[in-house]
Amino acid sequence: MLTLALPLGNYHGWGVCGKYLSRELARLEPARLVTPPFDAGTVGDELEFAALQGLYVAPEDVELLREEIAESAVLQAITDHRFLPMAPGLRGRRNVGYTFFENTVLGREAIENARRHFDLVVGGCSWCRDLLRGHGLANAEAIFQGVDRSVFNPHENAKQFFEDRFVVFSGGKLEFRKAQDLVIRAFAVLQQRHDDVVLVNAWVNHWAQSWRTMAASRHIEFVDWSPDHAAAASELLARNGVDLGGVVTLSAKPNTAMARIYKNTDVGLFPNRCEGGTNLALMEYMACGKPAIVSNSSGHRDVANERNAILLNALQPVSVSDGAQVVAVWDEPLLEDVVEKLEWAYQNRGALARIGEAGAHAMEAFTWQDAAARFRALLAG
Repeated sequence: MLTLALPLGNYHGWGVCGKYLSRELARLEPARLVTPPFDAGTVGDELEFAALQGLYVAPEDVELLREEIAESAVLQAITDHRFLPMAPGLRGRRNVGYTFFENTVLGREAIENARRHFDLVVGGCSWCRDLLRGHGLANAEAIFQGVDRSVFNPHENAKQFFEDRFVVFSGGKLEFRKAQDLVIRAFAVLQQRHDDVVLVNAWVNHWAQSWRTMAASRHIEFVDWSPDHAAAASELLARNGVDLGGVVTLSAKPNTAMARIYKNTDVGLFPNRCEGGTNLALMEYMACGKPAIVSNSSGHRDVANERNAILLNALQPVSVSDGAQVVAVWDEPLLEDVVEKLEWAYQNRGALARIGEAGAHAMEAFTWQDAAARFRALLAG
C-alpha cells in the first residue's frame, strides 16, 4: 500500500503533477491519497474526480489510519524552500519527498529538514538533484514529469487562426523567474520590424507577491499586480512599447485546454531564468510538435537540446535576494540573443517544422507512467 500526499489541480504545475502521479501510481499498487478536499472543477472533470475520489482520505480519517499509514510507503510533496513535507505528521516505513525548487543557496536548516523527514528526496530535474547532493544530501535522485500524449500531441497541429500571421506563444505565471520581461522586450523589437506578428500570452498569476518579483527587471517598466489580469497585462505590454493590436491575452485555462492554444502558434518563447523542474508547459508545447526557443539552463537541459529546440546559450548570472540575503544565482539570457533567435525563427519557418517534429519525438520518452514506475521502485526501497 502507498500513501500519497500530493496537491491536486488543473491550473498550476504542482496540481497537474500530483493529479497524474496519483492516478498512475494507483494503477501500479493500492494507494490512498491525503490531500485537501477537491471537486471535479479542481481536477478537470467528473471522470477524473471519480477516479481520484476513490483514493481520497478525508482529513478527519487520517488519524484513524495512522497505524496503517505507518506500515506503508509514503510519497509527499515538498512545496517550500524549507524542505518540509506537505503533511508533516505523516510518517511511513519509507518516506520519499518530491521537490521543485529554484534557490541555489540551500541553508543548513533546509538540508537538516530534508534528512529528518525523508529517507530520499527526489528533485524534479537533474539540476535540483545535483544541488541537493552538492549541499551534502547524498540521498537525492531525480524523476522528470511526464506528458499526457492523449492531449498534447503533434496530430492536426496546423493553425486554424492567424494563418497569415507569425504567432509567438509565451506561457507561465508572470514573474521574474519566468522572464516575461525578456519576452516583452524581444517581441516589441519583432513587432517594430514586422507588421504580421502576434503575441499570445498565458501569464495569469494569482499571487501578487510572485508577480511583484518582476519589479527586479532592468528591461521593462514595471506594472503592479491587479486582480484584473487582462488589464494589468495590457498596461504592462503597452507601457513597454508593444502594440496591443498584435496581442492576445489569455484568461486562466485548465491544463488540458492549452493544446489547442499551442497548436495555433508558430513558435514558443521560454527564456526562463530558472526552472526547478523540466517546465511542464515547455514539454507540452514541444509535444504538440511546435518549435520552442529555450534558455539552456537548469531544468530545461533535461528536455531541450540543439536537435529539438532553439537554444539560448548566451547567459549571464543574475543574483536573486530575499531581503538582504542572496538566495539564488540564476542564468539570464542576453536580450540580444533572444531577439536574434526570435528573428531567426521569423525568417526560417521551413526549419521550424523540422525542429517541432524533433521536439515532439523527444517528448515521447517522457510519460507519467514512467514517472510513476520510477517512484514505485524508489518507494519500495
